[in-house]
Amino acid sequence: MPPLLFNQFDLAPWSPIAQVAAEDINLAEISPLILAAVLLSLVVIYLASKLGGEICARVNLPPVLGELFGGVVVGVSVLHLLIFSEGAAVEPSVLTTFIQQTAGMDPTISGTVASTASEVISVLSEIGVMILLFEIGLESDLEGLLKVGPQAALVALVGVVAPFSAGTIGLITLFHVDLVPAIFAGAALTATSIGITAKVLAEIQKLTSPEGQIIIGAAVLDDILGIIVLAVVASLAKTGTVEVSNVLYLIGSSVVFLVGSIVLGRFLSPFFLGMVSRLTTRGGLLIPSLVFAFVLGYIAVILGLEAILGAFTAGLVLGETDKRRALEEQIVPIADMLVPVFFVCVGAKTDISVLNPMVPENREGLIIASFLIVVAIVGKVVSGATVYSPPGINRWAIGIGMIPRGEVGLIFAAVGSASGALSKSLEAGVIVMVILTTFVAPPLLRVVFKTDEEAVDAPSLASEVAELPPDG
Repeated sequence: MPPLLFNQFDLAPWSPIAQVAAEDINLAEISPLILAAVLLSLVVIYLASKLGGEICARVNLPPVLGELFGGVVVGVSVLHLLIFSEGAAVEPSVLTTFIQQTAGMDPTISGTVASTASEVISVLSEIGVMILLFEIGLESDLEGLLKVGPQAALVALVGVVAPFSAGTIGLITLFHVDLVPAIFAGAALTATSIGITAKVLAEIQKLTSPEGQIIIGAAVLDDILGIIVLAVVASLAKTGTVEVSNVLYLIGSSVVFLVGSIVLGRFLSPFFLGMVSRLTTRGGLLIPSLVFAFVLGYIAVILGLEAILGAFTAGLVLGETDKRRALEEQIVPIADMLVPVFFVCVGAKTDISVLNPMVPENREGLIIASFLIVVAIVGKVVSGATVYSPPGINRWAIGIGMIPRGEVGLIFAAVGSASGALSKSLEAGVIVMVILTTFVAPPLLRVVFKTDEEAVDAPSLASEVAELPPDG
């Protein structure tokens, strides 16, 4: 969530540093403890990501699914090793308690240490998804994306309008939910997690396929549309009215940013390559490339967009240069180090206790969630059916690739909860929808691509059998 959007919604995030100042805590005294908490958190994250990824890889499931499951196990749902502040004071995690017992940490500062460490891990997670989208941009074909642009735009538009309208109307008519909460929950259905889908496409080597290009293009546009929808519904929840000027600003800044970045990047790329060729120290290619990605990410944030859009655009531009292969090889170790932090954190922040039907408070939420899940899946699958070319394209794969809500859906739930727009049952329903769509999409995506490949291979196998000479 860009800081600008927090300001727009009057949802300023809780600051651990502000608490340090308020409690008159010696920052120099707690800094080593914060570092210790961050280091132990990273140990847990890396172990969870590798164990989960390896298990899923061995049963022919996407490794990213294992990283998400690993995050669930070490997060708020099971082991409580990783606890995140999410804009409020955070209870000490098991790791913080361990540090308290082994390092003699004063219990009165454990909350501050836990909150600050969780903020650091969250920042690393955001950088991780930026690196992932930068890598995806490098591997994508800009010309291919431009060719599928109209189809990607249609998929994104239908993928926003269909679930939003069906979800909002259904909640009002079937569950008698008030207008503003229904609109907010319907808006949560519009999100698409580009990070999760892109990782799966890269793992199954379908990123540069026509389906992959349409999915990525539509997911980028979906991200922009999601930000605009979030701004509209948050304004509606806060004031009861929609600020048209704010909506027009977001639309205009999105178009200017994407088009301007690509055009300007193509114009400046010869100067970039000339500068890189004259550098003689280590990281002569990687560091300037990351600087470019982070600058575009910063510009995106101050415009009220997502930093990942800036990183993705930077990858697209640099992917058109003759340094693409060298840069891809150099970015892989960085991605291996930071990207798992993002996926494990998504899982760790997911509270699956809302899935327990034995808790009376959860039952209404689960009923609403069942409806939201159906709308969430059907609404995105329908968007894939709108693709009109090329012949033989896998429309199922495109629709399923748009299903996962991931961290984007959690942002909608968090903003809706903080603004008071969502009731407990409706918030639980949204969270269950986010969980199910996030975890069901990766294996389904692999299945539909595999089924498509088998269908293509079957005619060629039949023709080979027909050409065999008769016996004798």
